[in-house]
Amino acid sequence: MSGQVLSEVSAVVPAGREDELVRSYRELVAGPLPDGLVRTELLRGPDGLWRVQSLWRDKAALDAVRSNPKLAAAPRLFKQVGAEPQLTVFDLTVTQPGPLAVV
Repeated sequence: MSGQVLSEVSAVVPAGREDELVRSYRELVAGPLPDGLVRTELLRGPDGLWRVQSLWRDKAALDAVRSNPKLAAAPRLFKQVGAEPQLTVFDLTVTQPGPLAVV
């Protein structure tokens, strides 16, 4: 086990607010990111379902962010666009990096 954790904040976003969510997320990740954040992605799924998945160095780093409402950005992004966020935290148990790809 690596000690890393993955947080997933998801919500169904109203169709008319999706562009606002994407714009706000881009602005957020363009600025300073919290200590312990390894990576983060915004994912769009079917039927208006969106997710922000963030990989953290360890649970302590995630807990530090979650304890400060100014730093807990993903739930705030969803609330700003009229969506009710749900948080799930996963322990990273096994990981296998894939081949390096250019996206």
